[in-house]
Amino acid sequence: MIVAFSVTPLGVGEDVGEYVADAGRVVRESGLPNRTDAMFTSVEGEWDEVMDVVRRAVAAVEARAPRVSLVLKADIRPGVSDGLTSKVDTVERHLAAPGGDGPA
Repeated sequence: MIVAFSVTPLGVGEDVGEYVADAGRVVRESGLPNRTDAMFTSVEGEWDEVMDVVRRAVAAVEARAPRVSLVLKADIRPGVSDGLTSKVDTVERHLAAPGGDGPA
C-alpha cells in the first residue's frame, strides 16, 4: 500500500518547517520506501508498518505542538510493490509520448 500524508502543527505560528522535519525524520528512519514533496510525504509498505510510521510521525510533531492536523490518502492494492516508483514512471512515459506534452 501507498499512503500519502501531511502532518501540520497548529498553534505554533507560520513557520512549521522544523516541525514537519521531525515527522520526516521518522519516515526516513523507518527504512520504508518514501518520497516527500511540497505538500505530502508518501510511504510504501504493508498496512501495519505504514500506519505505525504515520502514527509515530504524528507523535513527533505532537510532542512539540499543542494541536496537529493529519491528512491521509491511501492506495490499498495487495500484491503490488514498488508502486511509489512505477506509478510515476507510467505517467512520465505517457507524458514523453508524442502529443503527451512532455519531452520527446
